[in-house]
Amino acid sequence: MAIDRRTKMSPEETDAFLGSHETGVMSLARTDEPYAIPISYGYDASNGQFYTRLVSTPESEKRRFLDSNPDARLVVYEADGDTYRSVIATGTLVRIDPQELTVEDVQQYGDAKRPLFEIWPKQKGELDIELYRLDPETLSGRLIEISREK
Repeated sequence: MAIDRRTKMSPEETDAFLGSHETGVMSLARTDEPYAIPISYGYDASNGQFYTRLVSTPESEKRRFLDSNPDARLVVYEADGDTYRSVIATGTLVRIDPQELTVEDVQQYGDAKRPLFEIWPKQKGELDIELYRLDPETLSGRLIEISREK
């Protein structure tokens, strides 16, 4: 029989988990329509903010969502044997004008690695590459450990 133990991660555990990962799934919502994409991110534990570069084409579905100032939810997770961890951040995605970048912002975007799944059929000059920050209104981490008894 499998028995699971579910616990809430402490703020320190949540920050450590987010700092040790670099990819997740971001869901965007406008009215009743959802849109989810894999992303890479940088995380600043000192202010609890996520930094990401999002690439789209002018006519893409992603661009239509980003232009609508959507609500956002970022899910970062891992499964390691019988231990599962996940963190969910919800909030508003804010576009950052490159002219307004601070030194701290540049450092955070440097931590947002380019994901391996980023493949584009268009030339780089035809792509919109924009910087965003997620300031979470909520941030919660969960840990599930499964023990198997015989």
